[in-house]
Amino acid sequence: MSTALQTEPNLFSYRKYWAQRFGTAPVLPMSKAEMDELGWDACDVILVTGDAYIDHPSFGMALIGRLLEAQGFRVGIISQPDWTSAKDFGKLGRPRLFFGVTGGNMDSMVNRYTSDKKIRSNDAYTPDGAAGKRPDRAVNVYSHRCREAYKDVPIIIGGIEASLRRIAHYDYWSDKVRKSVLLDSKADLLVYGNAERQVVEIAHRLANGEAISELKGIRGTVHFVKQIPEGWAVKDSTDVDKPGATMVPVDPYQEQPACDKKPEQSDTDEKVIHFDKSLLRNQRSQTVIRLPAYEAVKDDPILYAHASRVMHGETNPGNARPLIQLHGTRQVWINPPPIPLTTKEMDGVFDLPYSRVPHKEYGNANVPAFEMIQHSVNIMRGCFGGCTFCSITEHEGRIIQSRSEDSIIKEIEAIRDTSPAFTGHISDLGGPTANMYRLACKDPKIEAACRKPSCVYPGICPNLNTDHTPLIKLYRRARALPGIKKIFIASGLRYDLAVESPEYVKELVTHHVGGYLKIAPEHTEQSVLSKMMKPGMGTYDRFKDMFDKYSKEAGKEQYLIPYFIAAHPGTTDKDMLNLALWLKRNGFRADQVQAFLPSPMSIATAMYHSGKDTLHKISRTVADIPIPKSVKQRRLHKAFLRYHDPKNWPLLREALKDMGRSDLIGNGKQHLIPSFQPKGTVDTPEKIQRFKTKYTGLDNIHPGKSKPQSVNKNNAKRKPKKY
Repeated sequence: MSTALQTEPNLFSYRKYWAQRFGTAPVLPMSKAEMDELGWDACDVILVTGDAYIDHPSFGMALIGRLLEAQGFRVGIISQPDWTSAKDFGKLGRPRLFFGVTGGNMDSMVNRYTSDKKIRSNDAYTPDGAAGKRPDRAVNVYSHRCREAYKDVPIIIGGIEASLRRIAHYDYWSDKVRKSVLLDSKADLLVYGNAERQVVEIAHRLANGEAISELKGIRGTVHFVKQIPEGWAVKDSTDVDKPGATMVPVDPYQEQPACDKKPEQSDTDEKVIHFDKSLLRNQRSQTVIRLPAYEAVKDDPILYAHASRVMHGETNPGNARPLIQLHGTRQVWINPPPIPLTTKEMDGVFDLPYSRVPHKEYGNANVPAFEMIQHSVNIMRGCFGGCTFCSITEHEGRIIQSRSEDSIIKEIEAIRDTSPAFTGHISDLGGPTANMYRLACKDPKIEAACRKPSCVYPGICPNLNTDHTPLIKLYRRARALPGIKKIFIASGLRYDLAVESPEYVKELVTHHVGGYLKIAPEHTEQSVLSKMMKPGMGTYDRFKDMFDKYSKEAGKEQYLIPYFIAAHPGTTDKDMLNLALWLKRNGFRADQVQAFLPSPMSIATAMYHSGKDTLHKISRTVADIPIPKSVKQRRLHKAFLRYHDPKNWPLLREALKDMGRSDLIGNGKQHLIPSFQPKGTVDTPEKIQRFKTKYTGLDNIHPGKSKPQSVNKNNAKRKPKKY
């Protein structure tokens, strides 16, 4: 943990709230009856979530709830409420301090729709995997119902769904730029990222009598301001990153006068700084960056990409400045990211008294997400990889926050001693990335000043400590515990870091692989990898050589399973063909394939929306990059990944002929696909057309309804309800 960032009070240093006298609840209550058993007349905080309530630190609401309980507050949970009325939102009574609202561990739109906008048939965070237990845009819907239930209770939104929508953002499902979720939800305050620091400070300040409107300037929060606070200067975002010539020769930032005109004096005047570097250095800590207004970015993809570039440049807690963005007449103020937790604080959060099981109201129902993680241990958070398509960095940040070895061992022992389903196997020791445990910049001052989006692209930064020794030591101590038969590593592995430590690769391959190890090169072509900020295939080859060598030395037959993404911005049909040829040469046949899904606020999503490579300065004259957007092309790119599936052969034959690569159609080993079509698969022109029409029809699906819906012609005609 960087000492340069240790300026916040310790999470557990606050004086406990008076309700601590009620002690620790076996589980946080979900009903009035449970509150009565605890002797509560009211909840201080009620958390509303789109997930089933699992009292486990891998579930956000359980972690936040237990943390608030440790501060002395009485916390209730409303899990997967019926959102068609406000009834369920009042079942625990009026919270004394606030409602905390989240869509759950997954974004509600990603949870319900595939990358092809098809409705998923299940929900891993719901008992028995049942679909349809949460609304689209759950944060908005839940917030509205909380307001209906108790009009005067403050509403604070958070979690991944709110975090990735904190500014004006491109929404893939509606194919438009939407406002900050703070406006759409009509909430009072938004917390983004890992929210422990923010939520604890907010709870104590509200408990001390402050109004929600007074809680300004808290790191990791977003709120409204009527005017720029006294003493603050405004820096125009175009001074940070120029987007090139604008579409029309006027200032795109609404409500802001042109720089060559002296504005009339008013109580909302802004002190705008332009290029005075000495002044900027003196006033940096009191400078806010004005992003283009929502009304400007919603109709101009270039300005949207520009805003994205500026926002991503202000994500390091050590040097980030606040951002401000106008939405109509309201100004959204985005404070800098929260200070990462220290190891001691991380231990405190994960050592809280979780029951580690689903709430009793679910009976014997199976919650798939719980089954997956019940015997896994989270050892760290954050990721400095900076992959453009990934949301981890936007949410958790790029500074690694690690638990102590003792805390991790304590949790493994708790699983061993208390879980009735435990058979001696720990399913994972990891986090967002398997092997970033305790990795950090060698110099805290450099870390606090750095503005690079990645520590490992285009190569590993010389200032990055890549020593895997603490992780190796942890693995050895964990597997030596009595009663532990096997510890698997299932989290995503950064093999470009792993090859820097052959000892780590040997340890991993010899003891922690169960026959197969999944890794994610994502693509083979450098032109695509450069848009992803991923290492080239040369690094993959180095890792594979190590993997094979140490597997052989251990006397084990083990295999790498590489993951790839189809239809990522910057990908051409030829790129996917080359990837398919690589897969065939190496004998890989993917069972499941992943198509790029433009998640809100990611760098790759800005590419998708603008058609430009936003990793570099952009303008209207900069060349476009290929963006696979049409349903047909996206399906073709997925078909290349599953070149071995006969159902894909008609589509691939047509594409190969159009590409002038008919030489790859035939029945020899040198061919990609055969010239014949097996009986019972798509074959005739009529069947091929019906097959294409089936997928083309996906364009007629308009996600956004609050109730579960089946895909049919009647739904396609119905207007979606907007939140």
